[in-house]
Amino acid sequence: MSADTKNQSQITLILGGTRSGKSRFAQKLAEESGYKLVYIATAQALDDEMAERIDRHREDRGPQWQTVEESTDIAAVIAMHSAPQVTLLIDCLTLWLSNLMLGKKDMEAAQEQLVDILKKARGPVILVSNEVGSGIVPDSALGREFRDEAGRLNQRIAAAATDVALITAGLPLWLKRR
Repeated sequence: MSADTKNQSQITLILGGTRSGKSRFAQKLAEESGYKLVYIATAQALDDEMAERIDRHREDRGPQWQTVEESTDIAAVIAMHSAPQVTLLIDCLTLWLSNLMLGKKDMEAAQEQLVDILKKARGPVILVSNEVGSGIVPDSALGREFRDEAGRLNQRIAAAATDVALITAGLPLWLKRR
């Protein structure tokens, strides 16, 4: 978000595979906004390895970031923190989706609520999501359901977004630009 492309209602979706550089790219984009920075973390530290990952991400962001941890109700957090000159970074939608599925939440309603609140955001929102549909077909019904739901979620957010980038090997390919 350079100074000439800043917009209070900008929604940016950053897609990519595992270790593609999507989170780093999203963080840099947010920091370039020059606005107050709020990181909405959807990960849960359910084991030691994930706790270490979360700690590493926190250190990478630095003290200029306010971190809000929310595993399922991210729409409420967006509504609470969205403001002019505040950039929200949600990382990541696929973990959020996994949390919804494992918690047996209404995924359709949660996705509708998310899209609705994104459209009402009063400042820039950057969302990070994994592109999981390019790999092998999962061998379990749950894996296939997750892959399908993630694909539908990404399509839904991309349709609402002003900007969409696919990150591969740390490099962005802009699929949609305002």
